[in-house]
Amino acid sequence: QVQLVESGGGLVQPGGSLRLSCAASGFTLARYAIGWFRQAPGKEREGVSCISSIDGSTYYADSVKGRFTISRDNAKNTMYLQMDSLKPEDTAVYYCAAGETFGSSWCLGPNEYDYWGQGTQVTVSS
Repeated sequence: QVQLVESGGGLVQPGGSLRLSCAASGFTLARYAIGWFRQAPGKEREGVSCISSIDGSTYYADSVKGRFTISRDNAKNTMYLQMDSLKPEDTAVYYCAAGETFGSSWCLGPNEYDYWGQGTQVTVSS
């Protein structure tokens, strides 16, 4: 059974840090592009960060550059999103995703992903 299970969300004060984890089962994550997306109330889902399966390039949304870091541990079949210097505008439900077939290296669009996690709430508030 193919599954992505997320963990690590929660409530944090502005300036704080969280690390999201996403464990894959039923397929080998190393063969896939991986991405993190988020959706705030009343807004569309947006790409936060991803790692291309074509050339290993890493992409970040401008709003999180320098604060968030995406990574993967192939031995654990798990991907991560380290979030530092969090801001209230980072509040959203965060989703991990994995996709096998992309037309190019760019991987921040959601439509080409095959598998999605259930989502985890991140709330940044004092």
